[in-house]
Amino acid sequence: MTDVADPAPDEVADDAEGQGQEQQSGSRSGKKKLILIAAVGLVVLIGAGAGVYFSGLLGGEKETAQAGKEEAPDAAASAAPITAHYLDLDEMVITLGGVGRKSSFLKMRLSLELSSPEDEARIKAIMPRIVDNFQVFLRELRIEELQGSQGLYRVKEELLARVNSAAHPTKVRDVLFREMLVQ
Repeated sequence: MTDVADPAPDEVADDAEGQGQEQQSGSRSGKKKLILIAAVGLVVLIGAGAGVYFSGLLGGEKETAQAGKEEAPDAAASAAPITAHYLDLDEMVITLGGVGRKSSFLKMRLSLELSSPEDEARIKAIMPRIVDNFQVFLRELRIEELQGSQGLYRVKEELLARVNSAAHPTKVRDVLFREMLVQ
């Protein structure tokens, strides 16, 4: 006869509880995995839907026709010529600042781009202030600062800022170089 010991009732209860806990934790981790997979799938679907919507593949013919109609007025407005009025300034000769005994001169002819012909009278009324602002700035320049397109762009932007500050209610669109000579 073989002696098979029956497990004690306490051991049987412990085993049953342990198996029950393993099943519960297994089902918990399975539920977590299922929720995680569903969430990732939902995010992917939302992303794909947004991509299709913004790419224009989702819209019908009505939306495409409406988009074409909305763009047409913008194209017509941009094709319309810009009306501008130009005011030519007198020739300016400026002694440039610099180091050394040799003096350098800058000869300039400028034009101001105005929005309307009515602005010309306002600009002419304050022309001495504008020329003074230009002279103060230009006298401090060195020849090195005028070299290259970046230097000229900086000078142009500074002159535009100075003329707009002097003619405050009136807006000058641009300062144009007609002639520029450095000697």
